[in-house]
Amino acid sequence: MAASFVVPGPVGVAVRDRLRVSASDAAVLAEVGVYLGSLAAGDLAERSRQGLAHDAAGWAVRKRGLTGRSSARWAGSITKATHDQWALARRGQAAYLGWLRGQIACIEARLARPLGAKADKRECLPRGYASRGEWHAKSRRLQGLKDRLVVVEADWKAGRVHVVRGGKRLANTRHHLEAAGLDAAAWRERWRAERMFLAADGESGKRFGNETIRVADTGQVSVKLPAPLAHLANAPHGRYVLDAAVRFQHRGQEWRDRVTANRAVAYRIHHDTARGRWYVTASWQRTAAPMLPLEAALARGVVGVDMNDDHLAAWQLDVHGNPVGEPQRYFYDLSGGAEHRDAQIRHALTRLLHHARRCGAAAIAIEDLDFTDGTSREKHGRNKRFRRLLSRFPTAKLKARLVSMAAEQAVAIVAVDPAYTSRWGAQHWQKPMSTPRRKTSRHDAASIAVGRRALGHPIRRRTAPPPHHQSDGAGHRTAQARPETRRREETRPHLPGPRTGCAPPGGGAKAGDQGAQHRSGHPVEQQSWQQDSQ
Repeated sequence: MAASFVVPGPVGVAVRDRLRVSASDAAVLAEVGVYLGSLAAGDLAERSRQGLAHDAAGWAVRKRGLTGRSSARWAGSITKATHDQWALARRGQAAYLGWLRGQIACIEARLARPLGAKADKRECLPRGYASRGEWHAKSRRLQGLKDRLVVVEADWKAGRVHVVRGGKRLANTRHHLEAAGLDAAAWRERWRAERMFLAADGESGKRFGNETIRVADTGQVSVKLPAPLAHLANAPHGRYVLDAAVRFQHRGQEWRDRVTANRAVAYRIHHDTARGRWYVTASWQRTAAPMLPLEAALARGVVGVDMNDDHLAAWQLDVHGNPVGEPQRYFYDLSGGAEHRDAQIRHALTRLLHHARRCGAAAIAIEDLDFTDGTSREKHGRNKRFRRLLSRFPTAKLKARLVSMAAEQAVAIVAVDPAYTSRWGAQHWQKPMSTPRRKTSRHDAASIAVGRRALGHPIRRRTAPPPHHQSDGAGHRTAQARPETRRREETRPHLPGPRTGCAPPGGGAKAGDQGAQHRSGHPVEQQSWQQDSQ
C-alpha cells in the first residue's frame, strides 16, 4: 500500500482574454502568423532531420538563419517552441513503445493459456480466450503489434519523430469533410489558423516583461513585426499596435503587478475560426508555495472524495476518522463538447472547495487514480461498457484542475492509494452510516474510506483481538466504534467465497455468534480460565 502524500501545487499561471480586433488588425495578425508559421514548420523539419545529432552549434546555426528572416527574438521563440515540440513527441514515442510492449506481453500470455481457462491470481496467470475464433484474431493482432513495434523502435534509435503541425486529427478531417460538417474552404481556414505562430516568451527586465508581444498595463497590445513585413508597421521601431485592448478579468491584478515590475510574461495570440474570435493568453511562472507537511494539512480533519463517472461523493471526517455531517454529492455531465465538459468539471470542483472551506477542513483527500492502462481490451475483455466508462473518466483533468484551484483557496490535496477503498468502504461503512432518513450509497462509503486512509486510520471498523489472552483485558476490540455507535456489536457481514478447502464461510451452528467469530474459544465452552503455571 503506497503512503499518502500532499500533492505539490502548480508553479505556472495562464489567463486568457478576448481580442476585439478590427478587420485591419485581423488581416495583419493573420499575415504575420502565417509567415512565422511557415518559418516554424521549416525549423521543426530541420530539427527532426538532425535527430540525436543535435547540439548547441546546430541550434545556433538554425537561430542565425531565422534571425535574418524575422528577428532575433522571433528566432528565439521559434527555436524554443521547436525544441519543446520535439521533446514532447519524443516522450510520446517512449510512452507508445511501453504500451506496445505491454500489449504484446499480455496477448502472448493469454495465447499461451488454454481456451476458456480462468485467471489464477495466485500464480499471476491471465485468463484464456473464450473461443478459437477470438484466439485466432488475437494471434493476428499480435503479429501486427510486433510489426509496429519494429518500426517504432527503429525511429526511437534514430531519433526520428513524427509531428503534424496543426494536428493529426484535423489533417485527417480533410478526407472526411462531410462527416465533420465542413467544406473545403472552412477546413482550409481552420488549418491555416492552427498552423499560425504568434507566441513569444517573456524576458525579465524588458519593458512590460516582453519585447516581442508587448501588453502594457493599460491593456494596449503591440507586436514586433518580422523584417519582411516591416512595411505593415503603424508605430516606431517596426511595431504594429492593435486597436483592441485587453483586460484580464481573472488574476488581472497579479498580471498587472508583473508587467509593472517588468517581470517576464509569455503571450500567445490565436484565432478561433469556429467563433470568429481572436484571443490572447498570458502565462508566467511563480514561486511555488511551501508544501505543508501531511500532519499539518490533516490537523483539522479532511474531506474525503470519491471520484466517479458522473459525480463527486464527499464526506467530512474529523481528526479521529469519524464522519461528520451529511454526505455531499456534486454531479457533472461529461456529454457534449470539450468546453461543456470543462465547465461542468470546474463547477463541480468549485462547489467541492466551497464545502471544504465551510467545514473548516484544510485538506481534501482524493484517490491517486491512473487509468492509462485500464482501458485495454486485454485487461477487461468484452466488458465494453466498463472500458467505455474508464475511457471517458477524466482522472488526469480532475486531479490537475483540483490541485490548481485548491492552491488559490489554501486547501491542500492529499493523494491516497486507491486499493480497495470502494470495496472496504461499502463493507464496513455503508450499512452503519445508513438511517431510515438517509440512504448511504457505496460511493459515499468510499469517500469515508478515502478520508480515513489519508488520516492514517484503518478503513475496517474492527481489528484483530488484543494479544492479552484474546479477551477484553487489553481494551475494546474495535478500532473506532464507540459504545453509542450503531450496530457495533453485530457480526461481520458474510463474505462469499471459501476460506478453507473443507467448508464455505458462514456455515456451522456458531456462524453468527460474536464470541465464536472473534475469540479463540467459545465463552460457553470456557466457563473458567486459569493461566498455565508452565
